[in-house]
Amino acid sequence: MKAQRYIVGNWKMNGTRAMLNEARAIDRAAARLPKVQVAVAPPGTLIFRTRDAVEIIGVGGQDCHVEESGAFTGDISAAMLKDAGADFTIVGHSERRALHAESDAVVKAKAETALAAGLSVIVCVGETEAQRDAGKAEAVVAAQIEGSVPRSEAAAEKLSVAYEPVWAIGTGRVPSTDDVAKMHAKIRESLVGIYGDAGAAVRILYGGSVKAENAAELLAVDEVGGALVGGASLSAESFLAIVGAAASLDES
Repeated sequence: MKAQRYIVGNWKMNGTRAMLNEARAIDRAAARLPKVQVAVAPPGTLIFRTRDAVEIIGVGGQDCHVEESGAFTGDISAAMLKDAGADFTIVGHSERRALHAESDAVVKAKAETALAAGLSVIVCVGETEAQRDAGKAEAVVAAQIEGSVPRSEAAAEKLSVAYEPVWAIGTGRVPSTDDVAKMHAKIRESLVGIYGDAGAAVRILYGGSVKAENAAELLAVDEVGGALVGGASLSAESFLAIVGAAASLDES
């Protein structure tokens, strides 16, 4: 049976308690669209409150530390995310890789820690504009997959991969559907190479300026199993338009 499409909103460093109204609206709508798996990753300050405010949708963290506890001021462990009500976490987002110098090895360690804490994991990969212009996009992303995903067939069952071309995040620029198809096919090849048959079932999300206007086209691309949505997830109206596009594809 084909896996549900997975639409995840990453709120990044946005949101106060007032955003709980958006979460509730998303949750109510998700209850009417059972063919789509919906989740949001609010800032850490809102994880507990969001989990308490919703019933249907998933709630996750935007990152976690590699250690379970310790003298790491300002960081949040996977165990803490789990305790706050999270059921997944994002690791390896391009902003973490670029602004915090996170290597593939660090991303992999975080993913392993999150899995050990009982969380599902979304591992992000993606190339810069310079890497794409140099014709290295597929090689760069394949190397990130190789270095960032945890090993074991059990890990594959709780793993999603999000392809987010760095040059498309928050810029309004979106790669062509042909480019997306080629990259997702390469990611699938890499996942099957690592996990064998289990790699064929790992959902591959697209992330990078996803919005209501382009969601249906992007989600219809072969091997696109969902979307990691940034700015458009801050409003229930715009986010639900993307969820609705996913639901409509599965009804057609």
